[in-house]
Amino acid sequence: MKSKNEIFFVENTKAFKYKVLNWVNQFDTFCFLDNNHYQFETPSFDGLLAVGVKQSIELHAHSLFQDIKEFHTKHAEWLFGHFNYPSATKDLQDFPAGYFFVPQYIIKIKEQQVTIISSTLSPEVIFKEIENYSDEFTHLNSNNVEFKEEVSKEKYIETITQLQKHIQRGDCYEINFCHSFFANDATINPLYLYKQLTKISPNPFAALYKLKDKYCLCASPERFIKKTGTTIISQPIKGTSKRFIDDHQQDELSKNNLLKSEKDRSENVMIVDLVRNDFGKICMDGMVQVKELFGVYSFPQVHQMISTIQGEVSEDTHWSSIVEACFPMGSMTGAPKKRVMELIEQYEISPRGLFSGSIGYITPNGDFDFNVVIRSIIYNQIQKTISIKVGSGITIHSQPEEEYQECIMKVDAIRRLVIQ
Repeated sequence: MKSKNEIFFVENTKAFKYKVLNWVNQFDTFCFLDNNHYQFETPSFDGLLAVGVKQSIELHAHSLFQDIKEFHTKHAEWLFGHFNYPSATKDLQDFPAGYFFVPQYIIKIKEQQVTIISSTLSPEVIFKEIENYSDEFTHLNSNNVEFKEEVSKEKYIETITQLQKHIQRGDCYEINFCHSFFANDATINPLYLYKQLTKISPNPFAALYKLKDKYCLCASPERFIKKTGTTIISQPIKGTSKRFIDDHQQDELSKNNLLKSEKDRSENVMIVDLVRNDFGKICMDGMVQVKELFGVYSFPQVHQMISTIQGEVSEDTHWSSIVEACFPMGSMTGAPKKRVMELIEQYEISPRGLFSGSIGYITPNGDFDFNVVIRSIIYNQIQKTISIKVGSGITIHSQPEEEYQECIMKVDAIRRLVIQ
């Protein structure tokens, strides 16, 4: 059946987004991508929602990209879904290694314009249904949730010390090491919690992703990779400094200190070189360039150092080959990528699962955009478990105690949302 496409107008975009989320939660599967009105590379939407499943594929680690290539060739339609961070161990929160679906409905929100694409119901019927929903969410969050560290502070510091010995031996230059926190017997309303998460941290690559009984609430500031025509870009983040919203002078000082920081610049350029190397595998000769180096962007809570790498691929390069060449993203592994991935598998206790994987979409003609899944809450509604992972880049100059305190600071900001 041919899809119907209609455009509607709303007065309050934010309220409509929340109505959409209340409406969409009746479905087993949906993917909501939200840029929170940030203008990175001229986005084509403020919100993009895929809901309902016409066809789908659950991917397995050993044949991830071959299978998705065949699936998209067979179903030359929009695809939405995710790739887990690759691991030899099964994800404890039960997200498959990869999953993509052809949606029944697509809703694009751009300023006050709403476009609804439907293969079954009339777009007008859908729009009226959504408008009848509330833009408020029920607060169900448990206030007695107790988060536990996967490893003790002592074990974490010991592991960082071991990783620095690998750096001293020349095994690697930098490694992104993740620390995990879990809560059991937790009852939350993912919609309410997502609203709170993006309220305090409204980032350009946020996502609310539901796969049956599993949710990912993501407030990511980072793009993994985007393709438009034959142009691809990646925008890795390395380098963070604190915002001082109420003190303009102090805020500017923090921003300038980040820009001048030799440590952050060296880490950033290391990942830029890694991305350039990944792009070199699939781009045409001489067509990889650093479009922006050490760009400092301001977000509600932090300043971030972001670089942009751009490349050109040939017209016959399949989109899946591009993602395969670059996945997982260097900002969440370190350098050199192959060796640090072995060390991550050796030293991290539990698999990362969807954390430091990617959520995104592919268009019928093979354009795509994928984020980096960080600053996220993973919730399994059946198991009533919450997982929060935080990572930091470890170098020879890292202070293990400071790295640990940074992890605690990051997780506390999210933990407070769950128990409020």
